[in-house]
Amino acid sequence: MKDLDFNADKVLAKEFLSNFADANGEAKYMNILQDVANRKIRAVQIDLEDLFNYKDLDEEFLRRVTENTRRYIGIFAAAIEELLPEPTEAFHDDDHDILMTQRAEDGTNNADGSDQRQKMPPEIKRYYEVYIRAPSKGRPFTIREVKASYIGQLVKISGIVTRCSDVKPLMQVAVYTCEECGYEIYQDVTARVFMPLFECPSKRCLVNRTKGNLILQLRASKFLKFQEAKIQELAEHVPKGHIPRSMTVHFRGEMTRKVAPGDVVELSGIFLPIPYTGFRAMRAGLVADTYLEAMSVTHFKKKYEQYELRGDEEEQIARLAEDGGIYNKLARSLAPEIYGHEDVKKALLLLLVGAPHRKLKDGMKIRGDLHICLMGDPGVAKSQLLKHIINVAPRGVYTTGRGSSGVGLTAAVQKDPVTNEMVLEGGALVLADMGICAIDEFDKMDESDRTAIHEVMEQQTVSIAKAGITTSLNARTAILAAANPAWGRYDLRRTPAENINLPPALLSRFDLLWLILDRADMDADLEMARHVVYVHQNKESPALGFTPLEPSVLRAYISAARRLSPYVPKELEEYIATAYSSIRQEEAKSNTPHSYTTVRTLLSILRISAALSRLRFSETVAQSDVDEALRLMQMSKFSLYSDDRQKSGLDAISDIYSILRDEAARANKMDVSYAHALNWISRKGYSEAQLKECLEEYAALNVWQIHPHTFDIRFIDA
Repeated sequence: MKDLDFNADKVLAKEFLSNFADANGEAKYMNILQDVANRKIRAVQIDLEDLFNYKDLDEEFLRRVTENTRRYIGIFAAAIEELLPEPTEAFHDDDHDILMTQRAEDGTNNADGSDQRQKMPPEIKRYYEVYIRAPSKGRPFTIREVKASYIGQLVKISGIVTRCSDVKPLMQVAVYTCEECGYEIYQDVTARVFMPLFECPSKRCLVNRTKGNLILQLRASKFLKFQEAKIQELAEHVPKGHIPRSMTVHFRGEMTRKVAPGDVVELSGIFLPIPYTGFRAMRAGLVADTYLEAMSVTHFKKKYEQYELRGDEEEQIARLAEDGGIYNKLARSLAPEIYGHEDVKKALLLLLVGAPHRKLKDGMKIRGDLHICLMGDPGVAKSQLLKHIINVAPRGVYTTGRGSSGVGLTAAVQKDPVTNEMVLEGGALVLADMGICAIDEFDKMDESDRTAIHEVMEQQTVSIAKAGITTSLNARTAILAAANPAWGRYDLRRTPAENINLPPALLSRFDLLWLILDRADMDADLEMARHVVYVHQNKESPALGFTPLEPSVLRAYISAARRLSPYVPKELEEYIATAYSSIRQEEAKSNTPHSYTTVRTLLSILRISAALSRLRFSETVAQSDVDEALRLMQMSKFSLYSDDRQKSGLDAISDIYSILRDEAARANKMDVSYAHALNWISRKGYSEAQLKECLEEYAALNVWQIHPHTFDIRFIDA
């Protein structure tokens, strides 16, 4: 192998930085350096893709940069130092600048040139950091694939962040002053630990034979922000029968505070060894540890707040928002492979959108997140729906009832392996903060563990008093639970309360409790079987009449919708109050009530209505939103109502007639508009076709008259 000439490489680096032009023909890196000189940015990111696309590319140089990245960061930094332009804007001098000016003046009479340590290291002058980014093309490695042959090289890995330390200062250059000669002595710190100097190495002290005492000057030393994180393999990359591997990642400078536990990220960085230190080194012997020095971080799913819409995305969302049937389209785009469940999907869409959080003047908070419980017979695709929602949501955690303990959901106190202090480790609900927590097999959880969820569902915090730690953690989480009825299948001979078998305190916290019963119905079963066979053959859903939206488009649309906070106008207050009181009345009259209605139900109606108006990009809640919210609440128990009707012996047409007659009598009107009639009967689970059939049949009997164009109804009072 021929000797490497790092000076020649520095010249190549300078040429690249000064001559590289981006797609628009602008000098990309010179513009960045100008911003650095003006103190606008502190990080210079050099893309290897740019180096690859550079017109005067030296392939060997590119290979050397990839395989010896740590060294070449220093070379690029030195090249930047020489190229750095003069600042074009005035900026405020900070302590660092004043110190540097002082040192520059003292430098001439201070350094006697004999000792290397008296020369000012270049790191202390720099107020910027240099990072080399791996190309975005190509598949990232799994942690398992990064082996010893990659040491010192730039690698790209993907995984999930499991833990993050606090950001702490890490010494980069230690500065001492000598009590005898007053010289400044510099010491480069390259590892996590270093041995401080005690004797002054300057020429004057050596000549005078005085062992000058050195004092560490923290104010004059240079520190970097430092954060340590653990990254773990994604579940899909783990081979059968193995447990996921993890790797330590070090973030320095501007890279810190970019990740949080629970984030799925793609990191590019330098794979390096690090010897154990202190007591652990005695036990480890010759074994060294490895870590990744992070150079860039890319999130797979951005949080809703961090979503920045590109131009084409904005146009697409504007087009979708103008589309009248967007609510149905978005709902049907959720898990299109799953047949039917249209209303369940609508409810899950509203769960993703949520309502705005309300904070009152006295500090009281009213939650905006919707909680939904899907309770149904085995084989109605509950778990599949849960998994799909977790994929669509930017932050989602999936757990099962039997596999979760109370502390696993809230928070556990553990000993930190680095500092040996007691620290809090957030559980599933804390990790899903500002996201969705899906809990499968909800009915199989122990009663003691289930109580941990009560506080999270209403107050949205997790309070802890363990091991001397008393605190309250945020858990602003929407909970999506799936459960089976008490006897595995819904038993129609028993009351709904016996079947559901969850305490009323928990039930009242769910905005929607969705009962999905698996009924034998010839036509529906045929349709469903065809659908399942089609999906099995073609690995995609049958044509829906439109192209289902991609999860990324769904996320973009929802992030745009979540920026609105709709309010309820004055004229709707009475309407909502009447609707709520009538639900309470119906429940009071019933011998076996299907649901448990409290004031929380009223808040649920408001939340669902607000989520619906967000979907329409509207600032005010409309009456149609409230009607749809009431319809969803009614439809969630639809499979039971249809059974009650069969018991009472009414056929659909007679039942629709009695509904219309009762509602008209309650309003004391002889005229009923078609829109109102449709709204009333759809709440009870009937279709428009059945309504039209009823109108024709009773018009023939001369019970009412139908307007030929608007289909409005006028009762003929006999």
